[in-house]
Amino acid sequence: MSEADRHHMAHALALGRRGMGKCWPNPAVGCVIVRDGRVVGRGWTQLGGRPHAETEALAMAGAAAKGATAYVTLEPCSHHGKTPPCAQALIKAGIARVVAAAPDSDPRVSGKGFAMLRDAGITVETGLLADEALRDHAGFLLRTEHERPWLTLKLAMSLDGRIATATGESRWITGPDARRAVHALRNTHDAVMVGGGTARADDPSLTVRGFGAVPQPVRVVVSRFLDLPLMGQLARTAQDVPVWVCHGPDADPQFLRTWEGLGARLLPCRVQGGRVDPASVLSALGKAGLTRIFCEGGGQLAASLLASDLVDELQVFSAGMTLGAEGHPGIGALGVERLSEAPRFQLVDFSVEGRDIRHIWRRIAAE
Repeated sequence: MSEADRHHMAHALALGRRGMGKCWPNPAVGCVIVRDGRVVGRGWTQLGGRPHAETEALAMAGAAAKGATAYVTLEPCSHHGKTPPCAQALIKAGIARVVAAAPDSDPRVSGKGFAMLRDAGITVETGLLADEALRDHAGFLLRTEHERPWLTLKLAMSLDGRIATATGESRWITGPDARRAVHALRNTHDAVMVGGGTARADDPSLTVRGFGAVPQPVRVVVSRFLDLPLMGQLARTAQDVPVWVCHGPDADPQFLRTWEGLGARLLPCRVQGGRVDPASVLSALGKAGLTRIFCEGGGQLAASLLASDLVDELQVFSAGMTLGAEGHPGIGALGVERLSEAPRFQLVDFSVEGRDIRHIWRRIAAE
């Protein structure tokens, strides 16, 4: 494939990212339609997952789609759901060539979309910028293949790994630039998740701020007993921005009724070792349709996710201060006795965010 093909696929990937965090349970797909070297249509998966990217791009292209090339970041769907198949729409529009970055592992689609296009006489080429596309669609693919969403764990810590002083003071360890970066990350995830301890201690709102009127992510709290503040920000705003609570089977029935009455969605999960099982939490969230989760702690929840090998990406913000051993650690006890047992990640990027350093790590899959 040509350099022009790469350019148009990169354009499609950039468009697809606009839908991240806003189109679950569907993937955040991008599509660009090009005829005679000119972009005639472009689109991305819209709020709530519909319309699909191909539908948006075809609507823009109109009659100019006939004989054109469509660049899509994921295999076009081939099944009838709430909308007709995108593969059929491409055929009907007279598209001559489809360049797709990655296949869709959803069994309703896998290979069938490409076959439908080829059977209609359309040239299909795959694999262009596949690595980027697979990273962008990792949450959707994880949910399809393993019934759990992608999980990003955020840590904002002092240089010695502390998230609060001995007295619990934590605002603000990192500066305004780092906090803005965190809001940008919330904006690209379906949900923001914290443990019950963080909800009780910090009374967080967990909303996206500073980016105008944007769709808000689901706010998830993991709390075995559901003993959360009834006058806190989450309780008071549950009717306005979704609150989901992952709780144990032994939660107080009165708390269950109260939170349900406040407008929260309750997700029962297994308990293991005295805590809500993190694998059960991610399974429940995946079954509910979420594809990308942004976890902001606290230390015990972070430790349980790391110990269960469920963290796909770490976003670590390091502040130029030290709090000492008496400060609260960013990660709770992991029970690691040998270095070979420690969760390991690979550095993929770093940047300066005002007075702080941000480094991004992705999990190294077990061999």
